Amino acid sequence: MEFFLPLTIKKPAHTIHYKDKILLIGSCFTEHIGQALETFKFQVLSNPGGILFAPDAVCRHLSYYRENKIFSEEDVFYLNDVWNSWQHHSRFSHTDKTKCLSQINQAHLQAHVFLKEVDFIIITLGSSYTYFLTPEAPGFRDGCEISVANCHRAPSSWFRKTLLDIEFIKHLLQETVRQITEIRPSVFFIFTISPVRHIRDGAVENNRSKARLIEAMHDVCERFSNTYYFPAFELVIDILRDYRFYDADLVHPNYLATEFVLKHFRETCLVEEARKMMTEIEDLITARRHKPSFPETPSHRAFKEKYYQKALQLQQKYPYLNFQEELVYFSNDYA
Repeated sequence: MEFFLPLTIKKPAHTIHYKDKILLIGSCFTEHIGQALETFKFQVLSNPGGILFAPDAVCRHLSYYRENKIFSEEDVFYLNDVWNSWQHHSRFSHTDKTKCLSQINQAHLQAHVFLKEVDFIIITLGSSYTYFLTPEAPGFRDGCEISVANCHRAPSSWFRKTLLDIEFIKHLLQETVRQITEIRPSVFFIFTISPVRHIRDGAVENNRSKARLIEAMHDVCERFSNTYYFPAFELVIDILRDYRFYDADLVHPNYLATEFVLKHFRETCLVEEARKMMTEIEDLITARRHKPSFPETPSHRAFKEKYYQKALQLQQKYPYLNFQEELVYFSNDYA
């Protein structure tokens, strides 16, 4: 008896190796993929500008990184006792305007440098809805429609909510692929759609929004040979399709659902050698997370020595990976 609808996932033309550099950008589901890859020592830069949901925000940020855009005082505003940027996540907000801008520009520079050597860009879109500033909002400019990446809990009257036209989304994605490929011809794009339900838009509206993203992504993947669509959305919505795979808010996929998607991502998007390396590294990661009841005992010292030697062996075997954190942790008692 089948308990899940079978889904055959076509492999991409290029798969990820440990030596590859991976830029992830987009919705909060991007964070799950990025954290999983980073935990297993992949060379990852995840959401340098913070979480982004709409395609215009994602494409705009990739343009920022390509150009190494510098933000200045006119690009930030003061609200709720902190300085914010309409184009960045609240993690960049700060009580000090200079520090707010410094954090933003440092992130852009890091992404700019990373982009020059990037091998894979994983883009996860969450919604076709975007928000434009109204005349009463700080930062509004006459004759120039400005869409924001983050609303920072500002008054709703400061925004005009808009469902982006599907042809416009296609254009954004196509131009982004062209522009990034010009500066990095070997880059490969992996597109995904977040399975997180934007239920505040309404159930019907959320489905309209996701449908536009799906059509636009498939359009760009049919046009460019260096693109691929990974069905994260379909794995949760069509294969799992049960509320037991969601958190209590009934919106965000839970740990089981996320692990289900990541399992298929590993099997589909990683080379076999990388999957074998992950198995080697997993034992070390598990040991690092171990919390001893009696850390002062000889048995725990022996445990740490064993894994110090394992970390050392892995560092020598894979010099392009960074095991410094594990080496420091396991060396504390005896090295």
